[in-house]
Amino acid sequence: MNSNPLKILLADDDMDDCLFFKDALQKSFSSAELIIINEGEQLMNYLTNETNKIPDVLFLDLNMPRKNGFECLAEIKANKKLKHIPVIIYSTSLEQETIDTLYKNGASYFIRKPAEFQLFQKAIEKSLTLISQKKNSEITRESFILTIGND
Repeated sequence: MNSNPLKILLADDDMDDCLFFKDALQKSFSSAELIIINEGEQLMNYLTNETNKIPDVLFLDLNMPRKNGFECLAEIKANKKLKHIPVIIYSTSLEQETIDTLYKNGASYFIRKPAEFQLFQKAIEKSLTLISQKKNSEITRESFILTIGND
């Protein structure tokens, strides 16, 4: 990534989680530009609209209306113009089958949504640091799940 402010796209239908994310992001990356989208169909329309700048990273919730995170991830990774976007899945689920599917389908990292603000802030910071260091090209199955603090 370059020296310009990070352009972060958050796709999550839970307004409380969006505010939590925004506050946590501001603590570590106050210059980042955050765009919030609340449902999957709107996300895909945004990403495929030629007038919108492609984000540096996408934080994607799995359970959204109209099109879920699995469907969005599949469409993103199948699109030549979008497949390079690092996609960080964040969800309350920690089911092994779900995580395996997301890894196989090209997600960069998986974060289980922590309930504590400080842990959430650390999770965002860690994932963005790894993405900015371009370590996402070296993701192994073992490093796919980002664990923070006392998860």
